[in-house]
Amino acid sequence: MTQSYVFPPDFHWGAATSAYQIEGSPLADGAGPSIWERFAHTPGMMANDDNGDIACDHYRRYKGDVQLMRALGLQGYRFSIAWARVLPEGTGRINQKGLDFYSRLVDELLENGIEPNATLFHWDLPAALDDRGGWLNRDSAHWFAEYAGVMFKALDDRVKRWSTLNEPWVVTDGGYLHGKLAPGHRSKYEAPIATHNLMRASGAGIQAYRALGRHEIGVVFNIEPKYPASHSPEDIAATRRAHAYMNEQFADPALLGSYPPELKEIFGPAWPDFPQDDFKLTKQPVDFVGLNYYTRAVVKNDPQAYPLKASPVRQPNVTHTETGWEVYEQGFTDTLTWFRDRYGDIPLYVTENGSAFYDAPVADGDVVEDPLRTSYLRKHLKAMHHAIQQGVNLRGYYAWSLLDNLEWSLGFAKRFGLYHVDFATQKRTPKATAKFYAEVIKSNGAVLDG
Repeated sequence: MTQSYVFPPDFHWGAATSAYQIEGSPLADGAGPSIWERFAHTPGMMANDDNGDIACDHYRRYKGDVQLMRALGLQGYRFSIAWARVLPEGTGRINQKGLDFYSRLVDELLENGIEPNATLFHWDLPAALDDRGGWLNRDSAHWFAEYAGVMFKALDDRVKRWSTLNEPWVVTDGGYLHGKLAPGHRSKYEAPIATHNLMRASGAGIQAYRALGRHEIGVVFNIEPKYPASHSPEDIAATRRAHAYMNEQFADPALLGSYPPELKEIFGPAWPDFPQDDFKLTKQPVDFVGLNYYTRAVVKNDPQAYPLKASPVRQPNVTHTETGWEVYEQGFTDTLTWFRDRYGDIPLYVTENGSAFYDAPVADGDVVEDPLRTSYLRKHLKAMHHAIQQGVNLRGYYAWSLLDNLEWSLGFAKRFGLYHVDFATQKRTPKATAKFYAEVIKSNGAVLDG
């Protein structure tokens, strides 16, 4: 029997990027440095000593990149704003040239029939604020609200969908616990504090929007379903710890006004007793939640694993991406239905989903053939449709990523883009996946039928 994969008539199709990964020119026109500017220029922190000085040169080439979006038929474009471009010291003085860049980008999108979707914080905290303690300083919630207010006043007349934070889990796990991402700290005691202040900041940003904005605001979480490696009580308990740590640590304070109890077990004396009044700030009404899904983890008990005492088990005889992530589309359906079951019927957007597979550094021909990436996209769009059939209130999908870009500390070698980028020449070449995605958008999913 033929299965129909046509999506709801108002379903929203887009693609996503982030500022430091594509813009380049990080200090141009009066911008201040970010923690990623510092981190990327610290010897030994980045693969191949790559950095975002040029990246995809989007800061200067944005008009051409908008035409790439138009060629795909994108209905929406999710981008992030470099905080230090607009407020070089993080607070106080506004850099008008930085603000003007985002105003021009938004106008260009709208002139081409593409709806802008702005994320306020995608990991690039101004370095000046890191010097004041960064996310370890309780004042960070007020800094963020001030910055958010500047952006709302400047762009809310044209931007109708905002997100406060992107993937705060990555900020604390990579930046404050394991030190593999900016700002490069390694402290079991710092990570919970950073978690809490990020969620206070998100709440303060939403409050600022309720005072100034007229459209929609939400927050974006990365969700990775966890499955036990065996039926043993130890593996099941380890899976529960891993699930709480990654999937509930940030969504719970935002949507339920509390933290999962497993965090105290995981962090022990490093987990503070936070003031109850703080949860009045973290739990602000949202208009939607963005979810980023890439893979799953199969989990075993591991007493040596810090701090979870749980480790992922690599699955044999299955496809893995260049980042080592298993291709497991059922986890996408499971993630979306689990989120609905735990947090209720909140409007959801898939704000990132994609895969890194090997593409040659230099494109040969007019189209880059990338069958594994196309297969990944096809499977995951079907899995997303299955979730909608199960009643998940899913409103739209943003493919990650529009362009090959700087994959953070992994450098330029991991390519997620719909468009191939030759970083030596900045030539953009569509991949076969881009052509396929354009057909998906044009048919609203009907091309997936079968």
